Amino acid sequence: MEKILIVDHEVINCNQLKEILRDEYDVETASDVNDMNSIMDMCAKDIATVLYRFSMDGLDGYGFLKMLDERGLLERIPVLFINERGAAELEHGPIRLGVYDFVHKPFVAEIVRRRVSNLTELFIYKRGLEEKVESQSITMNKQFKLLKVQKEELNRSKQNIVDILATVVECRSLESGDHINRIKGYTEIIARRMMKDYPETKLTESDVDIIVSASALHDIGKIAIPDSILNKPGKLTDDEFEFMKSHTIRGADIVNNISGIWDEDYARICYEICRYHHERYDGRGYPDKIKGDDIPISAQCESIADVYDALVTESVYRAAYSKDEAFNMIVQGEAGVFSPRLLECFRKSREEFEAFLGEHNN
Repeated sequence: MEKILIVDHEVINCNQLKEILRDEYDVETASDVNDMNSIMDMCAKDIATVLYRFSMDGLDGYGFLKMLDERGLLERIPVLFINERGAAELEHGPIRLGVYDFVHKPFVAEIVRRRVSNLTELFIYKRGLEEKVESQSITMNKQFKLLKVQKEELNRSKQNIVDILATVVECRSLESGDHINRIKGYTEIIARRMMKDYPETKLTESDVDIIVSASALHDIGKIAIPDSILNKPGKLTDDEFEFMKSHTIRGADIVNNISGIWDEDYARICYEICRYHHERYDGRGYPDKIKGDDIPISAQCESIADVYDALVTESVYRAAYSKDEAFNMIVQGEAGVFSPRLLECFRKSREEFEAFLGEHNN
């Protein structure tokens, strides 16, 4: 049985209402505020509905509603006020404050039972829905956390695969093991600056994370370049250089053929970086000679990182340029033409580039 609490300083009213409701409910009565508080303290969570004397001695109806609100019970326990017949003008205020109905003296048994029944069943149903929603929310939160863990594990696996592939290329081309880390570091600096300063690029945090991760694969196509060309100590012939340039297309084909380890955005950005990181803003790059902002922003960010690292790192062809020389060569267009926006980001990021170089210089 649902528990009903009747509060009225006139004991006869309590007894009459209890007699009307006793067959369908477990009825508690209180004839003063102290008794009412004792009952509320002991079993408020079990009370389905309260019938309260609006003009109760010691705590009128407004005070009772305030008390319920302070206890956090006003939304959970419905209230019917016991009122004198003919006092309807007093009912508008309580209704606005959260009272759901009134029962009037002299009591009509069927009306009292019906109003208590309707209100109690409504709130039982409401609480049942709230409990279901809460239960579903808990389940959904657990599922969300599980999916988040699975996503993190998938991302770690994905990054491990990328790093392994990148390491293979480094080993074949006899580059230092820190080359990929430097590329990722420079790419992150420039991509974050681009996202901050040029919102029209529509770069997001997620995009930047993917660009940084995918930048490790920029030279994956060199796997398909013969050692005699890849590691030739002297200058390449024209034919050899043309073959070397094909690593962009070969790399794009490789990432296109890898399936099941990354989502659509990751696959797209990997492809863009592999194929277009040697394209230049004036159209004089390779392999497709695209120009301007037709070059994906992901490839633009990685390309300036790649050029900077090539300039400040010693190679079999030449000694490393100084930081000042490398900076000036890039901004003056001596190392290929980059977009004005990219160059502005590079200028603003100079200190970050040079600090990162200092931390990772072999």
